[in-house]
Amino acid sequence: MLAYVLRRLLGAVPTVLIIVTLSFFLIRVAPGGPFDLERPLEAKVMENLMKIYQLDKPLWEQYVIYLKNLAHGNLGPSFYFRDFSVNELFRQGLPISIELGSYALLLALILGICLGIIAALRQNQASDYTVMTVATIGITVPNFVVAPLLTLILGVYFDILPVGGWNDGYWKNKILPVVTLALPQIAIISRLTRGAMIEALRSNHVRTARAYGLSNFSIIVVHALRSGILPVISYLGPAAAALLTGSVVIESIFGIPGVGRYFVQAALNRDYTLVMGTVIVIAIFIILLNLIVDILYALLDPRVRY
Repeated sequence: MLAYVLRRLLGAVPTVLIIVTLSFFLIRVAPGGPFDLERPLEAKVMENLMKIYQLDKPLWEQYVIYLKNLAHGNLGPSFYFRDFSVNELFRQGLPISIELGSYALLLALILGICLGIIAALRQNQASDYTVMTVATIGITVPNFVVAPLLTLILGVYFDILPVGGWNDGYWKNKILPVVTLALPQIAIISRLTRGAMIEALRSNHVRTARAYGLSNFSIIVVHALRSGILPVISYLGPAAAALLTGSVVIESIFGIPGVGRYFVQAALNRDYTLVMGTVIVIAIFIILLNLIVDILYALLDPRVRY
């Protein structure tokens, strides 16, 4: 297992390099630049800015300089947030996004798996139809619709929870964004769990466990769930990366100072370094989380060997 992990980590280096290279050149192919404004800057001012940020150099030289800085962990200065470097922006916002995403992922796992098990155990009954109907609605209704509704009902009409803001991480301010982030994941995980559990409950090893007279709890949790949860584990890699790196819509609606708000702003304002930093962070999260998922898969399924 250790050798497999080391091989995967070594293999991630060229993968990240390819992603960095493609992102570096593609963002510069797009029309416009980081200093293009409605009212154009004076030629001398533009020349000085290009020189300060080393954008006057040939593109290949800019690429080499960026790789050298990246090798030292320096993501460069932000062209839009000019008082901050990309490292400083991520240092401030990424922990908040990770915290919200972790809570949302934990909530989605607990509720999604429980609802999926209930639906599988009562297949084609009222509870099964209810869970699947709610799950379908949760998947189809986007979170930019759910968020204002929850804000309006729980924040404005009943005045139970704050409608926005971070308030230094006060627990009440986290509830609405966490629930809104978790709802689509709960729906997807419940559907995945239901389908896999129905198949697992009909498998030979579960029938053998029933024949031995094991309790329902032991059959469901120890035997059926171990194989029934595998599709959920496979789904967790990209889902966790998306949740942990922030949500543009959720953080914008609730005024959360995470990294999600930087994604669109960086692209619209051609903030090359911030776009690159965002891509690199997401790529690293996906690679590491997929590695963790593969390790968990092998631990849960004894037939899998790496």
